[in-house]
Amino acid sequence: MRQLSASWKLLRAVGHALGGWWTIRFKFPAMTPAQREAAVQQWATRMLALMGVQLTVQGTPPAGGPVLLVCNHLSWLDILAIHAARHVRFVSKAGVRHWPLIGMLSTGAGSLYIERERRRDALRVVHHMTDALRKGDLIAIFPEGTTSDGHGLLPFHANLMQAAISADAPIQPAAIRFADAATGETSQAPRYIDDDNLVTSLWNTLTAPPLLAIVRFGEPQSAYGRERRSWARSLHEDVQQLRRETF
Repeated sequence: MRQLSASWKLLRAVGHALGGWWTIRFKFPAMTPAQREAAVQQWATRMLALMGVQLTVQGTPPAGGPVLLVCNHLSWLDILAIHAARHVRFVSKAGVRHWPLIGMLSTGAGSLYIERERRRDALRVVHHMTDALRKGDLIAIFPEGTTSDGHGLLPFHANLMQAAISADAPIQPAAIRFADAATGETSQAPRYIDDDNLVTSLWNTLTAPPLLAIVRFGEPQSAYGRERRSWARSLHEDVQQLRRETF
């Protein structure tokens, strides 16, 4: 029965993804930036519901930009959950741009892309992030650089945080956790680490009992007088504390 339910969720999710593609392809050109942001947020909220994931937002999401959001990274599902809580522009690995359907949805949502294998590419992305922040954008990064198992935080890379310092924009820490909706216990169903692949992670999410996606926002921190490496270490502790507070 669970397999049948998961198959039905998958069909509806694929249909919703295709609807998102249609919106980006044919409706976005006539929309204002605010209308596009609202459409992405509504689309992400609906996608979570179709997959059996209930969103819980704790703390106060940023009302507007410029803000650089930093968050721990557990799964591909993080992006949907954060978009549903507050539309942001993500910095994603370059390969996502070429994924069938997902790449177009990511690009349509305003993602910036970084080639993590090329060290110098971070400088290019920082310039683009700085320009975007100066224009008032909301940008989100996962400073761990990859997904973790959720039991702890990997070290934070500081390079991309230079954009907030250069643009004199605040950084707002956030934390995400996935839990069994019935028990509140942390769920590993959406995990996407090491040898996990997207198809397996997606199927595990769909076959799991109903889930909670808990996104907790901390307080924005001014960039004034900051040095990126020390700020990254401080933010690591802040996100760690926010993770504890989601329990």
